Order: sequence, then C-alpha cells, then structure tokens
Amino acid sequence: MPKTDRLSGCSDWINLSFVERERTPRQLMELGIRLHLAGLSISNTVLELEKFGVERSRKAVHDWVHKCDLQPADDEKPNHIALDETVIQLDEHRYWLYSAVDPETNKILHIRLYSTTTTALTERFLHELTEKHDLDDAVFLVDGAKHLQTALRQSGLRFRDEKHGNRNAVERVFREIKRRTSSFSNCFSHVQPSTAESWLQAFAVWHNATN
Repeated sequence: MPKTDRLSGCSDWINLSFVERERTPRQLMELGIRLHLAGLSISNTVLELEKFGVERSRKAVHDWVHKCDLQPADDEKPNHIALDETVIQLDEHRYWLYSAVDPETNKILHIRLYSTTTTALTERFLHELTEKHDLDDAVFLVDGAKHLQTALRQSGLRFRDEKHGNRNAVERVFREIKRRTSSFSNCFSHVQPSTAESWLQAFAVWHNATN
C-alpha cells in the first residue's frame, strides 16, 4: 500500500492542541492515534510509524492517545438509547463498563468505567448522559436488569424491556471492547482505571467517526 494511502482518512476528530514541540509531524501523530484505536497494539503502531522514518517509543504513542482527551460528541438527539453494563478485567480486578448507544446511528453517546455497579452510580451515569444530549424524545432499551430500570424510573426517563432487536447495538460495542481489552495487554495491564477509561472514551470517538 502506498504511503499516501496509509495517511488517508478524516482526522478532524483528533485534537492535537496539547502538542508543544512538534518532534513528530502532526499527520503522522494522527495516523498513529487512528491506527491504535482502529485495532493495532501500541507495539505494532510503532512499527508502522517506523515505515515512515519516524521512531517513537511505545510510551510516546500511548501519551498521544491519552493527551488528546477524546470524548464522544455532545448534543445528539436520539429516539432510542440502548443502555447496558458489562464487566471488563484490568489485571486481577473487575470493573463495570457502562455504555449508552444510539441503535439507529450505532454511535456511542456516553461511556464510563466504575469499580462497582449500584443504582446510585447508574443514576450518576444517566445524569451525565442527560447533561450531554437532548433526551426529551428518547426511550431507553434495557434487558430487564432491575437496578437499571430503577435508576431510569427515579431519573424520570422512559424505558422498555428489550432483550434483542435494537439492543444488539450496545452488545456489538461491548464485544469489540472486550476483544480489545483482552488483546491489548500492553495497554490494559498495570494501568489506573482512569487511564483505561480515557482509552475507552478515545475508542468511542474513533468508533463514532468511522460508523
């Protein structure tokens, strides 16, 4: 593949305002971020950059991704929201990943990582979601989990129990995230939960930009 083809693709969603000294061309920094979020490990991303004559450490690529502080965009107006949580493993610890997905666009609307799962935390997640998006017409799709339904009811949000159909959108997202967290040992080993959450939010931005 020609080098120019490798550099193709929209990177408007990548903000490099954190860069103070441009040791690496911005186009190649954007490429490195895109490649890693698209599925390459940090080590393989470094190898790809070396093909362009750029030698950077794994830590440098890691820092590019996290210093971008990528967050899913605000101000969506979904008709339905698939809401769920799943467990992911960070070293020997289990964490609960909450995600809200618009099944009509497949966009991740909000994503957070918690050390436990409670109705109160679910309400916090929902409050953040309502602060970011217009949910006046939204109906949440949940799978029967009582604490999710309780939190939605207490938050004054509409919902219905749906185990298949449009809820498959959030299940697809979770499958891909679990695949990444299990295969990216150099990304998810010996990291703080806040670092893992930062990567997951960056992944959500890449996911939304490519769907």
